[in-house]
Parts: sequence; structure tokens; C-alpha cells
Amino acid sequence: MIRWLKFKLDLNSGLNKLLAIAGILALVFITSFFIWWQSDGIEINKDEKSEIIKNDFPKSLVTGLPCEHTDKRPLAVMFASDPITRPLSGISQADIVFEMPVTPGGVTRMMAVYQCESPIEIGSIRSAREDFIPLAASLGTVYIHWGGEREALKKLDVHIIDNIDAMIYETKYFYRKAGIKQPHNGFASFEKLWDGVEDLKYGTDNLFDGYLHTDKKSTKNLNNLSDTVIINYPFPFNVAWAYDRNKNIYQRSRGDKPELDRNTNEQVSAGVVAVMETSSKYISKDYINVNVNGGGDLTIYQNGTKMPGQWKKDPNQLGSKLYFYDSDGKEIELMPGKIWVEIIIN
Repeated sequence: MIRWLKFKLDLNSGLNKLLAIAGILALVFITSFFIWWQSDGIEINKDEKSEIIKNDFPKSLVTGLPCEHTDKRPLAVMFASDPITRPLSGISQADIVFEMPVTPGGVTRMMAVYQCESPIEIGSIRSAREDFIPLAASLGTVYIHWGGEREALKKLDVHIIDNIDAMIYETKYFYRKAGIKQPHNGFASFEKLWDGVEDLKYGTDNLFDGYLHTDKKSTKNLNNLSDTVIINYPFPFNVAWAYDRNKNIYQRSRGDKPELDRNTNEQVSAGVVAVMETSSKYISKDYINVNVNGGGDLTIYQNGTKMPGQWKKDPNQLGSKLYFYDSDGKEIELMPGKIWVEIIIN
């Protein structure tokens, strides 16, 4: 009898344990199912979650892409173009880049404008050029440079636009990298540059009105199809853009090699390539002055098509917007994406 009672108690205890385990398993199943149901049955990884969060941001007035910092003033940074400086750091993270020849021999410089992304390193940073000042002003930027040619510094020293010169603030907001020959070793971070904007008490609000954007794809025909954009700067500054149909972007090459970003090790790309034609004036064996005021012929490349038009900028107002018009005189709606403006001399 005692043995039977002990067996019964052991059996009840075992059943209770089984019931407890079953209850725990049921709770785990219900919880897992609830989480699955809440996410529509789709497992979302970290990158996808970041993309979802990013898509909730307002649209950039420059690129038309989601941007966390649409209310922040953009920074315009002068970049070197010399082969020794390649790959450049942070060049792919700019919202819009302007490129043009700056010497009679065709050496180019670039000005990269940042608002939405914050590169951990930017460089090689180079000198100011007079031609880029109206473009920096057109977007309401703070102009970042490492010294400059004489005419540019004359204007910047009397504060024609807000600017930060590394020749003055080299160790505060800028730094030189060891192992790279001067003058190609000047760098900064977006965070440090923004510290400079605040320390100098420059305005921090975005004042740029923006470009028009559309998600509507361009109508394609035999006359406007274009998979490549060739910019005939002299080697090794020559540029080519190749259209990637799958990603609907243009990928950049320079000096017959893919243009990479040292920060990401990825090829530089853009959603829109704008080619501006203009004139220039000879200054010396080392300098030319490129006309970025007034107007001239324009070709916009986007969605694998090309569109002729005109660019215009009011020469009487430094901060006037650089406009892109179609052949009917209407402002062109740009494909959402990063923009590269290639300026060529005709």
C-alpha cells in the first residue's frame, strides 16, 4: 500500500513537471507567433530596420532622398583631384558635388556639399578657388578650404560668405595625416567641421530652397537613351559615368579606373549627372577663371536618358540659386538621388 502511494505521488509529480514544461513551451510558441504576426511574418535584419527608420525621415531639398538633417546648413568642402590623393575620403557621401578645370592644363578640383551624411574623414582638402564661391553661396553653405588662390582669399578674408580656412584653424578643426606628402595630407571630420561652424557662430539653419524632384521615370526613346557620360578632362582627370540599369544609378570612373571612396571602399555613384557648358578666362600659367554665372548649355543625365536644357544663375546676386531648365524653359524635375555637376569649357 505504501509502495503504491509512493508510485502515485511520483506519477503526479512527473505529470506536473510535464505540464509545467508544456506550459512553458506553449508560452514560447505564443510569444514567437505574436512577434511574427506583428512583423507580418517577415524577419527584419539590422540593415533593413535602419532602412525603414531612414525612410521615415523628411526628403532632402537637394537630393530628394530621405535625410535626417534637412534643417541643417550644408557644408561645402574643397577636394583635391591629384592622382596621389586617390581614393578620396568621404567623396561618395556628399549630396551634390561640383567639378571643373582650374588650370590651363586641365587639372580639376571638386567641391563636395554635405548635409545628410556625416563622414568620419573628409579629404584630401585643398585650396579655395574663386569659381567655386558662387556655387557654395548658391546652396547657402559654409565654405571649407585649405588656404586659396589670391583672388579667392581676397573675397573670403572680407567674409563674402561664411568660411573656415584650415590655414587658420589647422590643429583645431583639421589635421594632417602622417605618411602623406604635403599639401595632400590635409583632412577633417564632419563632426569637427560642424564644431567650427558653431564656435564661429555661423548660422546653422538650412536656407536653400531646393531642387524639384519626381519619382516618375523619364520617357525613353531612340533619341534620348544614354548609358554613358564621358567628360573629356585630360588624363588622368578624365571622367566616365556608366549607367547601372538594375540600381538606376551612374557609377563613376576617373583616369580609366573606378572611383572609390576610401571610407567605404565602394565605387562613387550618382542618381543625376548634370553637365554644364561654359567659358573661362586665362589668369596665369597656374590658374583660369571659370564662368559659373549667367547661363549656358546643359545636359541632364538620369534614368538612363539625357535631356538638353540650359543652366542659369543670376550674376548680380551671389547667393542666387543655380537653376536647371529644360528646352521649354521649365525647371527640370530631378530623379531622387545624389547629384554630380560636371562643368566643361567649350
